[in-house]
Amino acid sequence: MTFAQKLKEGRKEAGLTQSELAKKIGVSLRTVAGWETNGRFPKTRDMYKKVADVLGISANYLMTDDEEFLIEAREKYGDRGAEQAQRITNEVTGLFAGGDLGDDDLDNMMRAIQDAYWVAKEKNKKYTPKKYLKKK
Repeated sequence: MTFAQKLKEGRKEAGLTQSELAKKIGVSLRTVAGWETNGRFPKTRDMYKKVADVLGISANYLMTDDEEFLIEAREKYGDRGAEQAQRITNEVTGLFAGGDLGDDDLDNMMRAIQDAYWVAKEKNKKYTPKKYLKKK
């Protein structure tokens, strides 16, 4: 089940409209609508927590492994790292779309590729221009 499906289901079970949810978590209606229909998702763990708290569900339930990977990439390497991580996720997902891999095998493959991404980012950190390094 995708984040969009989980969000919509949770929102309806809580008896909230998109507009009401948006007000409660401090975002625009357009943001909530984008999450539910355009394949978008929150960019921070804090936002997942806000949504989960309002809906009375677990933030971990809302977040998929891919979304966790993208958030972690953004936190560690900024928007540029998140864009690279998104590209990797899209390409790998497309590579195996319609293939014969089972769900468990696909999940394991995605985790292995994500792990390889982190190793490569760490090894290449010394070559990253300072303007792209996330300030701590």
